[in-house]
Amino acid sequence: MSELLQLGAPNERPRAPKAGEVKLNFSEQGIAELEALISHYPNKKAVILPGLWLAQREYGGYLNGEAIAEVAFRLNRPYAEVEGVATFYTLYNTAHEPGRHKLELCTCLSCMVNGGYELRDHICAKLGVRHGETTADGVFTFEEVECLNACDRAVCMQVGDQYYGPMTKESVDELLEKLRNDPDSTVVEYANSVVRTQLRDVEATPK
Repeated sequence: MSELLQLGAPNERPRAPKAGEVKLNFSEQGIAELEALISHYPNKKAVILPGLWLAQREYGGYLNGEAIAEVAFRLNRPYAEVEGVATFYTLYNTAHEPGRHKLELCTCLSCMVNGGYELRDHICAKLGVRHGETTADGVFTFEEVECLNACDRAVCMQVGDQYYGPMTKESVDELLEKLRNDPDSTVVEYANSVVRTQLRDVEATPK
């Protein structure tokens, strides 16, 4: 039975900083990009989703309470509203700080019948983690996810903005070795690729 169907301890919600203790950590580039995004939308509330992607990049791939509070401050929105959006979507990392590489393995129907559960167990045994956990060295976080919409590549796994598949135990082992030697965070790279795509839309819109 999939761990996703079993009852477990609820994830902790990001803790909001105390009033007056919000620290602003966006880089100058991040501030400029947020202003460009704001100019593209009818109001600041509409910028919450892209603003959170930008914050996920600026905060190293993790939306903690401080990151959410900064988005709320810069968009002049209530913290609870921004936190509610951030914790609703699973692509935002709010439950825990991810490793340098987040492995998202699909175990929906097509992937399941092609050995998704067996591959999940192989990854967990090899890394010594379970769903939602990060390796002790901080390199890998493993998550079992819903359909990645790539059934032609079952079993499919997403790492950052890249899809891999069909995966086997051998190809997983090769990918893990490659990623282990990659010093760059695919979690941060993924957030940055989303931000860059949003900014391209802004730049392409006639003024």
